[in-house]
Amino acid sequence: MDPLRRVLLGGLAALAAMPLASPAATQTSEPLKVGSLKFGTVNWLLDTIAGDKVDVRERVRLERLELASNQATTVALQAGAVDLIVSDWFWAMRQRAEGDSLLFRPYSNALGALMVPRDKGFSSLADLKGKRLGVAGSALDKSWLLLRAFSRNKLHADLADIAEPVYGAPPLLSEQLRLGRLDGVLTFWNFAARLDAAGYQPLIDMDDVLTELGVTPSPPLVGFVWREELLRSKPDQIAAFFRAVSGANQILKTEDAAWERLRPSMSIETDAEFVRLKEYFRAGIPTPWGDAETKAAERLFGILSELGGPELVGPRTRFDPTLFWMPKG
Repeated sequence: MDPLRRVLLGGLAALAAMPLASPAATQTSEPLKVGSLKFGTVNWLLDTIAGDKVDVRERVRLERLELASNQATTVALQAGAVDLIVSDWFWAMRQRAEGDSLLFRPYSNALGALMVPRDKGFSSLADLKGKRLGVAGSALDKSWLLLRAFSRNKLHADLADIAEPVYGAPPLLSEQLRLGRLDGVLTFWNFAARLDAAGYQPLIDMDDVLTELGVTPSPPLVGFVWREELLRSKPDQIAAFFRAVSGANQILKTEDAAWERLRPSMSIETDAEFVRLKEYFRAGIPTPWGDAETKAAERLFGILSELGGPELVGPRTRFDPTLFWMPKG
């Protein structure tokens, strides 16, 4: 046998002896690094991707970095410590205006609500005149600015003038409401769900506020944020990741068993709380972002720019529809 033929046959024999790769082994070798808030609800989605092996099915490898605050997640993205985070698109658009080419894709359409006790007889914003109202965040919180605009339309008065706003962290405000030191709380959806389970009710949902202000359909405010260059450096991983996100959302939307697996990590105190959190999450699973959502987002940006000014949106920020990533095909 001539030497060349011997080499070729030896190579084929070696290939035949190699084991077939498992699905896990054929995952993309380069991982995506995802930064998340340590106790954020996005972890329920990421845990489902891992627990149901959606990442294996989609052949994407994820490295997760849990961080202590929203500021820590944005700093991690800016420093290149992670590839993606969850943030709101107002922040992403402001950074884009400053030269950081960020992109956004919705994570959740769940919005907050103004929660009040069921036994106090509150039926409209007018009933909060002279009352102490907790506001999650600061005076520049987007929901608070929108609720103030809503009150001007409905009551011809600014809610900040007729009620006494108290700003703070959502868990603290929820506790103050339970102790009777506040008459109502404007808070994020997951805290609203817990209050709902504890016997409080929404006086008004932020979805209704947006509708009243002409922002329809209600655009998701929170989503995954990453740099444009990631589409060039890890295009297959990005595509696989968002397929995994869609797959995990479908599981969470339809399969109660997936929620039972998540329950130990959800800091649940009662069965009612578990049910409400599941219902609120499912209601907030976003539909695909399209032209209608982009137009609604532009309308929302205009309203908040007028209300919050440069302090909220930045001195150079203009609405940029290219922020919102819509995959082709």
